[in-house]
Amino acid sequence: MKLRLVLFLSCILLFSSLSSLSLNAQQEGEVQLWLTKGAKPEFGPNVMVFDSSMPSQAIQKQIDAVYATQEHNEFGQQRNALLFLPGDYSVDVPVGFYTEVIGLGASPDATRIAGNVHADANHEHNNATTTFWRAAEGLSIKPAGGTMQWAVSQAVSLRRMHVRGDLVLHQNRGWASGGWMSDSLVDGNVDSGSQQQWISRNCDWKSWTGSNWNMVFVGVAHPPEGAWPSPPYTKVARTPVVREKPFLQVNAAGEFSVRVPELSSDGVGITFRGGETAGETIPIARFYIARPDVDTVETINAQLHQGKNLILTPGIYELTAPIRATRPHTVVLGLGFATLRPMKGTAAMTTADVDGIEIAGLLFDAGPSESPVLLEVGPEGSRARHANDPITLHDVFFRVGGAGVGRAKVNLRINSNDTLVDHTWIWRADHGAGVGWELNTSENGLVVNGNQVTMYGLFVEHHQQFQVLWKGNGGRTYFYQSEIPYDPPNQASYTSAPGVNGWASYKVADGVTTHEAWGLGVYSVFICPDVGLTRAIETPKSPEVRFHDMITVALGDHGAINHVIDDTGEATAIHPRVTPKVTDFP
Repeated sequence: MKLRLVLFLSCILLFSSLSSLSLNAQQEGEVQLWLTKGAKPEFGPNVMVFDSSMPSQAIQKQIDAVYATQEHNEFGQQRNALLFLPGDYSVDVPVGFYTEVIGLGASPDATRIAGNVHADANHEHNNATTTFWRAAEGLSIKPAGGTMQWAVSQAVSLRRMHVRGDLVLHQNRGWASGGWMSDSLVDGNVDSGSQQQWISRNCDWKSWTGSNWNMVFVGVAHPPEGAWPSPPYTKVARTPVVREKPFLQVNAAGEFSVRVPELSSDGVGITFRGGETAGETIPIARFYIARPDVDTVETINAQLHQGKNLILTPGIYELTAPIRATRPHTVVLGLGFATLRPMKGTAAMTTADVDGIEIAGLLFDAGPSESPVLLEVGPEGSRARHANDPITLHDVFFRVGGAGVGRAKVNLRINSNDTLVDHTWIWRADHGAGVGWELNTSENGLVVNGNQVTMYGLFVEHHQQFQVLWKGNGGRTYFYQSEIPYDPPNQASYTSAPGVNGWASYKVADGVTTHEAWGLGVYSVFICPDVGLTRAIETPKSPEVRFHDMITVALGDHGAINHVIDDTGEATAIHPRVTPKVTDFP
């Protein structure tokens, strides 16, 4: 029995309460049979790999133990990934903070859960406005009762999912501020309900109901009827260029690999309609699997320098220097919200200006010494073109403060041309530990210097100057959500130019001649009186700088946004509520 348990542990079928798990002879035989199929990578103690031959009660016990820690663990240090091998499961999977639930099939239909996978409101009164940092991908769900609940806000991704029923994006119509869904199929209806905003990219469903402020559909096979401003639907028929997020998979022989989907243009709907997502398969042996309890930035960079790709297993990596991705086509894949925290005032990660780098599934958390930038894509002055093989970021999230004092000048700076960003939330914390105008300092969420950069699902909030500063030409943004900072203590400390109150949330720099954006919402929640914002969006006057479907909303009792874009659009108001909308500019 001891020998079998050691083998069990070494192959990462890890359970936090393994000593309490008793297997009968038949179950042990099933585990032994599965183990013979292929060598399993060592993912460490924060990754659980479930096999459908395991008892449902044992799987459920481990899921419940993770959720007991993560249900309200908004700023905690624990990180978890729950991996399900292909097969059939009868379990209920509540998804808490810093938890990623992944099906390991080439298609989501290879991993079938009858029961549920759900995200629930984190506060009373069904309030999901802080239901952050969690994910589900690669699963087929047949929800108990016919409806899957996914009541979420920012930094939550739903990817490569097949929901065999209905999907609701709220909890009993309580507040929610999401959200992101891509490459997913819903057999029934999707109800956004009370969601303030949402982006769906390359999805398919039977029907969609619900709207609030800003709902964006890009490359969706069956978008709902109606158009901006009533209902507030922004519809882009085809996704111009995108690459889906890389994902772990296991074949019939039990061999692990990472699938890197191919670049696609003018796409509509899901990628797995034919069974599998087209792309390249990279054997797991070509990855270095890093662990926060074992590795340092030196050991990680040494492996990257030797030509390895990188998997960062769940946990917090305290870095004394940047992780450096320099080789073309390097894949850096985080599991379970692996978190990079620079401790010495450096960047957390940088890339070279080369083709095809993929960075996915990471949380960049500013450290106590101010970093000039947290993630820099390409060095300053990058000139190469990458249109045929762009650098791509998927589900990359940024945080300054909240878990403790954090400081950064810029969170994400993109210098490389043609870069694609496929879902990001760039957040200067407005609550939690180490939060204050002089504490968690951050000038800009995003600075774009490269040309032809494309953003899908851009969420940027609370930074102290421009939330977004776009200097490159040819930029495109599909969906933008931004709350400007809550906490300027007075107007003097929140003034960008003489006679201009505050800093525009979305700033296209003077000199830019081509830019386009669809579906933008900018919101104010000033907590000090006599603080306001002159313009939500500022842009140079050029016929090739175009914006579509914009809204501003004042969420609090103080201050206002005077104009939506430049000097167009009336001021927000609370009593009575005025939510100005602009359809096209210029």
